[in-house]
Amino acid sequence: MASSSAPNLWVLLGLSLAGIMLMAKKFTKKVIKADFGAFVNKFEILPPPQPAPPKAPHPLTGLTFAVSDLFDINGYVTGFGHPDWERTHEAASQTSAVVSALVDGGATCVGKTVVDEMSFGISGENRHYGAPTNPVAPARIPGGSCSGAAVAVAAKLVDFSLGVDTVGGVRQPAGHCGVFGFRPSYGAVSHVGIVPVSTSFDTVGWFAVDPSILRRVGQVLLQVPLAVQRNPRNVIIADDCFQLSKVPVDQLTQVVIRSTESLFGKQVLKHENLSDYIASKVPSLKALDSKKSNGDVKFSSLRSLANMMQLIRRNEFNHNHFEWINSVKPAIDPLISALVHERMELAEKDLENFRSVKGELRSALNSLLKDDGVIVIPTVSSPPPKLGAKELLSEDYLLNEFSLTGLASISGCCQVTIPLGLYENYPVSVSFIARHGGDRFLLDTLNIMHASLQKNADEAGKSKSSSDVVTKEASADMAKEKGNSAFKAKNWQNAIKFYTDAIKLNSSNATYFNNRAAAYLEVGSFIQAEADCSKAIDLDKKNVKAYLRRGTAREMLGYYKEAIEDFRYALILEPTNKRAAASADRLTKLFQ
Repeated sequence: MASSSAPNLWVLLGLSLAGIMLMAKKFTKKVIKADFGAFVNKFEILPPPQPAPPKAPHPLTGLTFAVSDLFDINGYVTGFGHPDWERTHEAASQTSAVVSALVDGGATCVGKTVVDEMSFGISGENRHYGAPTNPVAPARIPGGSCSGAAVAVAAKLVDFSLGVDTVGGVRQPAGHCGVFGFRPSYGAVSHVGIVPVSTSFDTVGWFAVDPSILRRVGQVLLQVPLAVQRNPRNVIIADDCFQLSKVPVDQLTQVVIRSTESLFGKQVLKHENLSDYIASKVPSLKALDSKKSNGDVKFSSLRSLANMMQLIRRNEFNHNHFEWINSVKPAIDPLISALVHERMELAEKDLENFRSVKGELRSALNSLLKDDGVIVIPTVSSPPPKLGAKELLSEDYLLNEFSLTGLASISGCCQVTIPLGLYENYPVSVSFIARHGGDRFLLDTLNIMHASLQKNADEAGKSKSSSDVVTKEASADMAKEKGNSAFKAKNWQNAIKFYTDAIKLNSSNATYFNNRAAAYLEVGSFIQAEADCSKAIDLDKKNVKAYLRRGTAREMLGYYKEAIEDFRYALILEPTNKRAAASADRLTKLFQ
């Protein structure tokens, strides 16, 4: 009796321990730091006393802010996202010019926030300081490089925060954390007192949860004269850019379209294929290697810009920091190590071509936008991926992200990230881009449109549940079309993958099973092909192609009698079908 119960006791004990471990793991996941892991240092820099009346109070009175650990603060070492950098550098002897301007403007600085390691990533995950917790989606990345600054605002720990946007360091985490993010025109805000990453792209930007605060900060930092607000007369939806987004187009563009029409009229709206426009207006781009456009001609210009941006960023980063890296040999994330440990020197002709592309792109966008236009694009290509997801390492993901952020980074135009609520419980956003120097106009446009955008985004969210089926069916059909393209290109495995995606989204469509069966036949997976055809026939009893393909699969499996029945039934449905007649006759002569 004792011996027979012993194994059961061990099983129960094992299950109990497993349960405890699972509960502990579950409990650990729920523990979130009080500051969401956003800060590396906390302190207070208080503003000067308010001026006596009748002088106006400071413009930022009562606001608190944090700064990314790229800005010098007197008495603190600027950490640059790496403990070895902090260990080998002295404390700053003065405070960054922009930080001083904000404090003088009445705001209180309360600390420094986490950045990606050496500000070189885009996920916001720093293995030395941890990944700040995305308050809206705790299991998802906050986005980089200025992850902590975005999280501090999203968690309402501060009213606004400062970051440095090189290739998306402000815009991307703003999109992933559901806050406003502003990248001003290149050169519009002082760079004095910040650690350089890539000097051709580095731009001081800022985050806020309230567009009015975003604008107030802009009034202090941009130092542009007050002027009458101007309505946009040219709102351009970049249709090809929205094809890069995994969020259904209507979820994003319809909010903007409805707001624009209600505020300014339909005549203001335009649609543009931005990649084609850039290709026609930026001749120097043709000299770039566009082979990495993944064979998709539609996005070749955008992806060529993305490739160029990554190349220049790496070159300039090495120029700024290679000597330190080579002498200190810091422990660097393997994903970054390969890019920064090898010295890179671009030829002068490549640098000259880059300068030409930059100038031509700025001129092309300024010409398209003039003084009263904005381009609308998705801020990021997808909702925030999971922490540590393999997707973050894929070339496709990086190219899509940089294809969207490269427009403003390379042209130097200003861009604002605008949150539009949630899609499947994750933050989504769009971005408005205005011409270089159009910062005040862009902030004014956001201020004018914000209430309407918010209203339409809320209505879109409320109606989402009733349109989920339609959205899934549309997405399934898009996956099927991708499968058809892969099939035509004889890329059978990719075709199977896309058809499988379509089936997951809509398992009641016979065509998806039938098409996947055709791909399975091409790779010799006859059992799978037969099963898919049977499912297609269950869904559509008159599907001639399904009978023909199942007959073929059964013939290859040696089920000749069943194959003959399939071909004959196809003939009943379609008496003139020559393939069905020939196959039925051939098998009948051989096996009956």
